[in-house]
Amino acid sequence: MSLSEIPTLSVLYRTKALKAAASSAYNPNHTLNQKVSHIRHDITKLHVDAIVNAANTSLLGGGGVDGAIHRAAGNGLYKECRKLDGCSTGSAKLTGAYNLPCKKVIHAVGPVYHGHERSEPLLRSCYRKSLDLAVKNGCKSVAFSALSTGVYGYPSPDAADIAISEVRSFLIGSDGEKIERVVFCSFEMKDVEAYTETLP
Repeated sequence: MSLSEIPTLSVLYRTKALKAAASSAYNPNHTLNQKVSHIRHDITKLHVDAIVNAANTSLLGGGGVDGAIHRAAGNGLYKECRKLDGCSTGSAKLTGAYNLPCKKVIHAVGPVYHGHERSEPLLRSCYRKSLDLAVKNGCKSVAFSALSTGVYGYPSPDAADIAISEVRSFLIGSDGEKIERVVFCSFEMKDVEAYTETLP
């Protein structure tokens, strides 16, 4: 799926494919809604500059979206990740994309959920560091998987709120103009519903 085929929030609202959340903590912002998308799709099929993998600390692949990305990318990704010496929780590292249609893969290591106070700063850090890496490497379009909401157990509504909050903060910040599109790409319905109920 090319970037031009992925509708922005503005388009989704205009075509009534998405209704504004009844209780969103965020005020609608037309400028931001032209730069943000939310789709239910296979992230390994997206033709964007970078996709963000929900990685583990080894970076060597695992279950869920992590395993799917490694399988689709091929053995070259595994070989490159072996040279990176892992990644700490709350941080991210960038690799090539190999057989994937995107240009780069950002591997973000989200926290295993151990309560709000302990886990939230680490999850927020994943989004900030991923966007920082995207900018530093000239990636103007970034697709995020739902970080930490699988086997790591982060409640999907809370994780979606953090993702939206950090992306909005980045886009209105000093480097925000360097990112042209952020795509929240979910597949599990609990994540799709969490974003739908939280997006402004």
